[in-house]
Amino acid sequence: MAKSSCPLSQSQFLAKAEPMKVNIAGSEMLAEVKAFSTGSFGWYLNGKTTVMVDGKAVSVQIGLNLTLVGSKEAARE
Repeated sequence: MAKSSCPLSQSQFLAKAEPMKVNIAGSEMLAEVKAFSTGSFGWYLNGKTTVMVDGKAVSVQIGLNLTLVGSKEAARE
């Protein structure tokens, strides 16, 4: 299967991308624009929220990466 290419360079993405709103169990959070240490880029979110399970509130930790497909091989301008 052929690899997908990313249509943006890393510098284009970092200059134009905006934080992304993410809704997890009714809690709106903001994923920040990020260049990852692996060379890929996308959005990153780390936080905590409360989720109801069987009528009880439980605390959950959130770790979320949204990575552009093909960004690791994208141009670095």
